[in-house]
Amino acid sequence: MKDKLVTLIGGGGFLGRYVTQELLRTGARVRVIERRPRDAWFLKPLGGLGQTQFVAGDITQPQTLTRALQGSHAVVNLAGILSGDFQAVHVDGARNVAEAARAAGVEALVHVSALGADSDSPSAYGRSKAAGEEAVRAAFPQATILRPSLLFGREDSFVNRFAAMIGSAPVVPVLRGAVRFQPAYVADVAQAVVAALADPEAHGGKTYALGGPDVLTMSELFRWIAGAIGREPGFIELPDALGGVIAAFGAFPGAPITRDQWRMLQSDNVVPAGAAGFAAFGITPTPLASVAPAWLVRFRRHGRFGRIGEAA
Repeated sequence: MKDKLVTLIGGGGFLGRYVTQELLRTGARVRVIERRPRDAWFLKPLGGLGQTQFVAGDITQPQTLTRALQGSHAVVNLAGILSGDFQAVHVDGARNVAEAARAAGVEALVHVSALGADSDSPSAYGRSKAAGEEAVRAAFPQATILRPSLLFGREDSFVNRFAAMIGSAPVVPVLRGAVRFQPAYVADVAQAVVAALADPEAHGGKTYALGGPDVLTMSELFRWIAGAIGREPGFIELPDALGGVIAAFGAFPGAPITRDQWRMLQSDNVVPAGAAGFAAFGITPTPLASVAPAWLVRFRRHGRFGRIGEAA
């Protein structure tokens, strides 16, 4: 990847910062596309002088992509939303990126989808991710599609959100306690992105499901987090009937969960049996317990001076 120009759509996001670091480490030049480039300026210190570029672009405005992708050797589409206009971002936007990449003559395209992508998904999110994959394949057949599970990492909004809740409440409600997850470490997924870019002949046209080594239920995850931060709240597993009522208010500001997220929780989020994954890239996925305690320390009663297992 040395000296190649890789354009990241949505490079200023959570996964994007790790992909940027991996690319810069290989000696690649990185062009970060954001609607507001200043939102990604924090990436500047990660590379050498002139190694990172910042350009305004919007996947819902295809004319901006035509200019932004000029001269690129490879493109990564990291754009995604958890609520809002899924059609515009996950489907039409994905198609715009793939068509612009084809027109620019890039060597490789990596499209980051999601493990829950399924045309029969009960959630609009899952269906839109599946439709986006189809749109990408139609426009750029040799694209590599990555389906990561929920991502964890120092800046995540997944484990950290639960840790903040567990660390501040004596009683913690648990929705869909039996649903299973297979969270993946964000740095491992970033490595997979770069590996796919580096060898498009081996990975082009393929789809990979990226899940970590741990399969946890929602209840198990909450209890693991509690142990990691030395808290002992009471956990109350809410019945589905009550969970559905809570989700019905998802359109209101501050709601803990949207209706569509509730629908997503009706199914396990794990790698299907036999699906190609991290092993295809020579990556051994990182367990949650081996890295998360390093940043979860701030949620302990006395911060980094608190003892693991100390009661709240």
